[in-house]
Amino acid sequence: MYLSHNVSLVTTHVLQNMKNKGEKIAMLTAYDYSMAKILDESNIDIILVGDSASNVMAGYKTTLPITLNEMIYHASSVCRAVKRSFVVVDLPFGTYQGNSKEALNSAIRIMKESGANAVKMEGGREILESVERIISAGIPVMGHLGLMPQSINKFGTYIVRAKEDEEAQRLREDALLLQEKGCFSIVLEKIPAALATEVTQSLRIPTIGIGAGSGTDGQVLVLHDMLGISNDFSPRFLRRYNNLYDGIKNSVQAYINDVKDINFPNENEQYY
Repeated sequence: MYLSHNVSLVTTHVLQNMKNKGEKIAMLTAYDYSMAKILDESNIDIILVGDSASNVMAGYKTTLPITLNEMIYHASSVCRAVKRSFVVVDLPFGTYQGNSKEALNSAIRIMKESGANAVKMEGGREILESVERIISAGIPVMGHLGLMPQSINKFGTYIVRAKEDEEAQRLREDALLLQEKGCFSIVLEKIPAALATEVTQSLRIPTIGIGAGSGTDGQVLVLHDMLGISNDFSPRFLRRYNNLYDGIKNSVQAYINDVKDINFPNENEQYY
């Protein structure tokens, strides 16, 4: 029996205890009530209401267009389904960079209007003032280093980050700074596995990896990618556990044929 399965409610304390005891943390994204209910009943540790909703739910090419109001809508839908899992919500692009007061207001809106447990922010030393202000208000913050999709126009590419010594050293330092300011966890995205392991071992708080190898304290994937609902995204780190794109498509086509052939509804599927 996993340690986390013995608790009725996952909290930051539980997550920290999992790191201390060596139990890996499982995290997936969700953006709506139905999927969140399935994840929660499956005993997922953390549900991330990611700004990846911009891609998989709204069809944008990047995470940049999604708004705070839209994130609150998705987060509220998820939180209404969840009884046990720890819910983290991404602060979307433009709601915290460069203005710590706006960052706090954005985080407060998410917490009050959705019922989430924490927020997530991308960046290191450049967002420390916002991180500190939010945490001082009693709101847990999850950090995010490495590849940061909200900065895609700065990077210009989705290649592996921190392969060069200078960037790797900056990441090490930023991870320690985020821990010092009070973050309860840090996502490490698309960085060399050896660096992710080193950073994980240097921190007291849990790390969650995505494309960062198995040496982190946990893993996260986008639900739609993992289930094969999205079939046009195949990075090296992605493992597909199903092929729901074809499964759903085949079911819809079968339904269409049954309707057109007057095979649905049958006598048992109508009222008398």
